[in-house]
Amino acid sequence: MLEASTDMSFAGRIPMSSLQTRLAGLKQTIPEVAPRTALDLMAQGALLIDVRERDELGAGSPTGAHHVGRSFLELRIGELAPDPERPVLLICASGTRSLLAADSLQQLGYRDVRSVAGGFKRWQNDGLPFELPRPLDAQARERYARQIVLPEIGERGQRRLLDSKVLLIGAGGLGSPAAMYLAAAGVGMLGIVDSDRVERSNLHRQVLHADARTGSAKVASARAGLEAINPAVAIEPHETRLDRDNAEDICRSYDVVVDGSDNFTTRYAVNDACVALGVPDVYGSIHRFEGQASVFWHGHGPCYRCLYPELPPPGIAPPCSEAGVLGVLPGVIGLLLATETLKILLGIGEPLTGRLLHFDALAGKFRSLKFKADPHCSCCASPTLTRAAS
Repeated sequence: MLEASTDMSFAGRIPMSSLQTRLAGLKQTIPEVAPRTALDLMAQGALLIDVRERDELGAGSPTGAHHVGRSFLELRIGELAPDPERPVLLICASGTRSLLAADSLQQLGYRDVRSVAGGFKRWQNDGLPFELPRPLDAQARERYARQIVLPEIGERGQRRLLDSKVLLIGAGGLGSPAAMYLAAAGVGMLGIVDSDRVERSNLHRQVLHADARTGSAKVASARAGLEAINPAVAIEPHETRLDRDNAEDICRSYDVVVDGSDNFTTRYAVNDACVALGVPDVYGSIHRFEGQASVFWHGHGPCYRCLYPELPPPGIAPPCSEAGVLGVLPGVIGLLLATETLKILLGIGEPLTGRLLHFDALAGKFRSLKFKADPHCSCCASPTLTRAAS
């Protein structure tokens, strides 16, 4: 029995008896699993791919499934499953297209491919978790088209970005490029913390601001610049200096904090608040011709104090106004911060937890340095004591 919806289109191209014979043969060679078994296999690392077309997803899709329409599966499977040994589960509306798709993947060399018997209809009937899509409007589809086409993101990932909130500490050299690309990518809300005003000496590196806004509050200038890039993004300004007393209150409503601050006191305050809240702290810093980036995320890896246990003495690292900085350098590091933030929000890739990525602009070299959590860390080893740490 052919399933409803788009599978009926096969009847117009293939004689019904031939198709039924083909499906009967596939049932002998393609393992079929019940939806509950598929859910258990996903928990063990199997990849679930929903091969229905976009217009069929209005009723929902299994939670955790990747969507690749049947017509593009062979073209994109290598991106989703580069390892042909990884178990792959395929689901459609009621179990027909998933059998045909599984046969194609077996011919491509995938060794453990299974079809979910009964498809999404049975998944729903069995009471298993599924997600209802929040439809993207025509403008969003057009704006984010080049991201949506990536199998690792898709419409589900784009909606996830639109529902996300990111806090940027500083609207300066690092915060500017990070904020611009996060806004362009469609992060739904960006919080900006900065108490300074735009100065002309900022403009060679703080590309979010403009000469006409010299003298304006940086949070106001940042808002104007970001709304010009993407008016759909909500901007939440915090015209204040973040410190130990307000850090947790400001950070607590955000999914990720991007620390582009230019002083050690703020960095320690951000770290300690993020550890207490369990929020990822995407960190970057720059000095003359060198920069570095990392991700400090309590429960996933070390914190900033694991790497730099104590606040250094004053004057050990002079500010940009004294030491100088190559104008393009913050752009390189700021884009790394935006990249790490998007990876965390989307749940893809490997964040820079436990790794410090160092960039030397003059040598044109990156170095990745590994470090571990300090079991005696004054912060993440006992996060309830963060306010007591200096």
